[in-house]
Amino acid sequence: MSDLDYTIVIPTTGRANLHTLLAGIEAAGEPRPARVIVADDRPDGADLRFAPMTPEIEVVRSGGRGPAAARNAGWRRATTTWVAFLDDDVLVGKDWTRKLADDLLSLDAKTAASQATLVVPLPPDRRPTDDERGTAGLETARWITADMAYRREALAEVGGFDERFPRAYREDSDLALRVAKAGHLIAKGERVVTHPPKRSGPLASLRAQRGNADDALMRSKHGVLWRQQIGAGHGRLQRHALAAVSAVGTAVLVALGRRKAAAATAGLWAGLTAEFAARRIAAGPFTADEISRMLVTSVLIPPAACYQRLRGEFRHRIGRAPQAVLFDRDDTLITDVPYLDDPDGVRPVPGAKELLHDLRAAGIRIGVVSNQSGVAKGLITPDRLTAVNARVEELLGPIGTWQVCVHDDGDGCGCRKPAPGLVRQAAEALGVDVRRCVVIGDTGADVEAALAAGARGILIPTSRTRPEEVTHARRRATVARDLAEAVHLAVAGTR
Repeated sequence: MSDLDYTIVIPTTGRANLHTLLAGIEAAGEPRPARVIVADDRPDGADLRFAPMTPEIEVVRSGGRGPAAARNAGWRRATTTWVAFLDDDVLVGKDWTRKLADDLLSLDAKTAASQATLVVPLPPDRRPTDDERGTAGLETARWITADMAYRREALAEVGGFDERFPRAYREDSDLALRVAKAGHLIAKGERVVTHPPKRSGPLASLRAQRGNADDALMRSKHGVLWRQQIGAGHGRLQRHALAAVSAVGTAVLVALGRRKAAAATAGLWAGLTAEFAARRIAAGPFTADEISRMLVTSVLIPPAACYQRLRGEFRHRIGRAPQAVLFDRDDTLITDVPYLDDPDGVRPVPGAKELLHDLRAAGIRIGVVSNQSGVAKGLITPDRLTAVNARVEELLGPIGTWQVCVHDDGDGCGCRKPAPGLVRQAAEALGVDVRRCVVIGDTGADVEAALAAGARGILIPTSRTRPEEVTHARRRATVARDLAEAVHLAVAGTR
């Protein structure tokens, strides 16, 4: 008997294999999960019904918003130490639960996740098709949530999956990168799951180019070296771009009557397209259907890939969402009580918990930058300050970093706002560029600290905000009516 405390979360779009997977979990025996949570991501449809199982099965609906949202809806219902994610198209063996326990119980406290070994059985009597090769690539991919277990506390710390990833592509790598950047380790386990090869339609590889928009989001969040960080290959986007430009250039040159130049660009397009098609055809079975699919899609993929990447760049990089939002504490996240030293006196601003939850879900880090001169004045003890801040975090969820200045006005420190020290320290602690941070507070000192550090500043005026502070903020920063508008402006605004 194992003391493993875990929940299984399965996002589903109603695949027939879901019932087979659940039967496999039941047959695997001990240790049983506390619950199996099935996240139904169909936009609509009849209620899911399952055969009785020893662990309780709970169904939650995520409204057809994609696997990231479905997994979030599932793990947030869990109360266990571990959350084991399984895709609804995998198969587990009879010893899967025992192997899961062996993998997780052997981990130290610094390790927040465990990835299974994925096996994709390919046809033994022929070469795999393009679809089958695509599925087989999952065997060597890092951090695939087809079978991935996370500590629930780590998921809460980083806000779970970023729901801006609308498809099963890159959302798992993004989560793992954020967990690793938060200081946690990710281990490779010994358990094994089987992922049958996909059988998609004739234009599946063309539809898959939508993932290029998600690549733009990865670049925006993790920088130009994001592919190296997740162990992905370089891809063919540069060659696709050259092919697409050649095709457009040919059409323009023909319209201008420049036939020799058009012939040169047409030859470049034809050569790139032929090389791409030949490489794909040579890898697969030489059937008429497969060859025709490769020929057609090899012509269509380059412009589709470029269009999707440009769409993603416009959406995710032109807007430049912040990497972190840093909040003042009093009268911003909680109701101000002068020199508050009683945790029971913490009262969150209406909507603060939900707004911070949304930021975490979007993959945006959260920090607090707060002047607390009551310590220097002898009105608050450091222990009581720590207890109050712990209560704030208990009510509002995990805060990525607390940067608190306990000095008084005359102490000459470089951290007390309006000095930039707290903002710079928070950015460093979160591992983000201070220029990609937004500071939200209720005084001019908050805005001045942000600007001095190179960050954006947003002021939420209250009754104690001086009129000249509001005027100054309107000229050099942003003024919001309340916390909800400030968070919206922080995420949607541009620099």
